[in-house]
Amino acid sequence: MSTQSSHQTWGGRFAEGPDARVAAFTESISFETRLAPYDIRGSIAHARMLSTIGVLSADEFGEIEAGLKAIEARIAAGDFPWDAALEDVHMNIEARLTDDIGALGKKLHTARSRNDQVATDVRLWLRDTLDALIDEVKRLRAGLIELAEREADTIMPGFTHMQVAQPVTFGHHMLAWQAMLARDSERLAQIRARANVLPLGAAALAGTTFAIDREMVAQELGFDGVIDNSLDAVSDRDFAIEFVSAAATIMMHLSRFSEELILWMSPAFDFVELPDRYCTGSSIMPQKKNPDVAELTRGKTARVQGHLTALLTLMKGQPLAYNRDNQEDKVPMFDTADTVGACVALFADMAPHIMVKREQCREAARRGFATATDLADYLVRAGVAFRDAHEIVGNCVSRAIREGCDLAELELTTLREYSDAIGEDVYEVLTLEGSVAARNHIGGTAPDQVRAAAARARHALES
Repeated sequence: MSTQSSHQTWGGRFAEGPDARVAAFTESISFETRLAPYDIRGSIAHARMLSTIGVLSADEFGEIEAGLKAIEARIAAGDFPWDAALEDVHMNIEARLTDDIGALGKKLHTARSRNDQVATDVRLWLRDTLDALIDEVKRLRAGLIELAEREADTIMPGFTHMQVAQPVTFGHHMLAWQAMLARDSERLAQIRARANVLPLGAAALAGTTFAIDREMVAQELGFDGVIDNSLDAVSDRDFAIEFVSAAATIMMHLSRFSEELILWMSPAFDFVELPDRYCTGSSIMPQKKNPDVAELTRGKTARVQGHLTALLTLMKGQPLAYNRDNQEDKVPMFDTADTVGACVALFADMAPHIMVKREQCREAARRGFATATDLADYLVRAGVAFRDAHEIVGNCVSRAIREGCDLAELELTTLREYSDAIGEDVYEVLTLEGSVAARNHIGGTAPDQVRAAAARARHALES
């Protein structure tokens, strides 16, 4: 269709069409065609409502519905000519409908505006996007639970300040990531609930003079209700910001997990091996196996965080109600959805196949005097004040460093040089196995607690 016909869709007040550069500058069809199925669903629901209030006859509604479904089929088949001169997805569909069924197509826009129309389309798209992302996050959580159960007895060093702190089990570590993702799932579900209200009926900003039935449209489209204030309905983009914020948090979690996998896969740690299909090689160094999925996820996190900043900045200076600035909300939302969806899906595929090098993990825990706190606790239970116990254990660690051994390898007579409170039973707490087994409470790293926590997590996931 020509620029002039585009101009005529809104241009009665204008004496000339837009400059070609303005047309190119203002179009959004190049990035929003994914809204087309939702635009058609919303239009059919709107037309059905118009027929119930007498604006359209039953026959007119039937013709409009059939025309829209034919357009939907063409779009799905890749046989729909998008025209940038028509600016956006709404005008492309409406213009095609009018070409196909005649002047009746022009009645479809009665009692609505592109302002409430696009807000409806995006909420419908976001609802499906959230559902798909929630499913993928759950799949990743299931993989981490499986890995945690498999490695419930595997001892590794726990770190603070990237220094060996206390021994933990690998399964316990995996359940920490699962817990973060469980909160992510919660956030996504809450955002879906808040976004699942209908803006259509707000028209441009003030509502409409037609006796519309918004509740009918909401019910047909699966919304939980309608937005109460017409100004808010067309200008609100909180749902977009909340989605990208939640996605940025998911990406931050995956980035932290990626950082650990990258470290653990390096020869300096050598804790895990990732399947070849999630890694790449070097063009010059034949020995290299690079964890590219993890590295790119860490890098793409910055991209999603940038989208969050963009959306917050986009909205911060806007007065009520709708402003054309809001056209710029879609690229950040769409790219965020694509990015976080791809990253979560790849991690969900990869997580159950992480191969843990159990002996290397255990040896790393042994080298770092990870049971020093257990020795201090032992002394406190024997009646030594904690601050004194702390100094005693520090002296024992210094002795072990000089002798090149672990605390558990020091002779009892050597340990007793530092405190008479140390008895033969001290080795029950100085071993790595004894240390993790002693933390046998809810939230602790003991293998039995890890298995119980994994069972609770699986039950929560499936309920």
